[in-house]
Amino acid sequence: MKSIKLALAALILPAPLLAGSLTPPADPVVVTPAAPAPVAVGGDWTGGYAGVQLGYGNYATDPGTDSDGFIYGAHAGYDYDFGQFILGGEVDIDAGDLQAAGGDVDNIARAKLRAGYDLGRTMVYATGGAARVTGDFGDDTGWTAGLGMSYAVTDNFLVGAEALTTRFDDVGGSDLNANTLGLRASFKF
Repeated sequence: MKSIKLALAALILPAPLLAGSLTPPADPVVVTPAAPAPVAVGGDWTGGYAGVQLGYGNYATDPGTDSDGFIYGAHAGYDYDFGQFILGGEVDIDAGDLQAAGGDVDNIARAKLRAGYDLGRTMVYATGGAARVTGDFGDDTGWTAGLGMSYAVTDNFLVGAEALTTRFDDVGGSDLNANTLGLRASFKF
C-alpha cells in the first residue's frame, strides 16, 4: 500500500508543473485612457440684438459750455462670429438733459461698426463710425469711437458697458466733444 501511495504522489506532484499549453503567453493588454473632449472656448455671438442703455455724459463745447448728466437711449445691431473674431454693426441713439453752445441737445444718433474678441461668454470690442447731433442749434454730423464689453447672462440676454467719444465741428458755431459711459442691456434674437 505504501508503494501505491508513493506512485500516486509521484504522478500528482509534478502535475502542476506540466499544466498549461505550449504556446507562449499573450502580451499584456495596456488600457489607455481616452483623451478628454476639447472644451469650446468661444461663445456664439452671431445674430441680431436690440436693447436699452443708461449712462452718464459730458458735453463740452469749445468755446462755450460744459454740461454733464444722465443719458438714456436705445440700440440695435447684428454681429457675426468668425471664431475668436467678431465683426458687426450697430445703430444707437442717446438723449438726456444736456446743453451745448446755442441750446439744448435733443439727441445724438450713431451708426457704428464694431470689431471684437470672443472670450466665451464675454466679448470685448472696439467701435467707431458716424454720428449726428440734433438740438436747438440745428444739427451736425461728426464721428464717434470707443470701447465696450458684453457679457451673455443667458443665450438671449446680454449686459455690458460702452465708453464713447463723439466729436462735432459746428454745433451753434462751436466744436462739441461728447464723452459718454453707458450700461447696456440687450435681447439677442
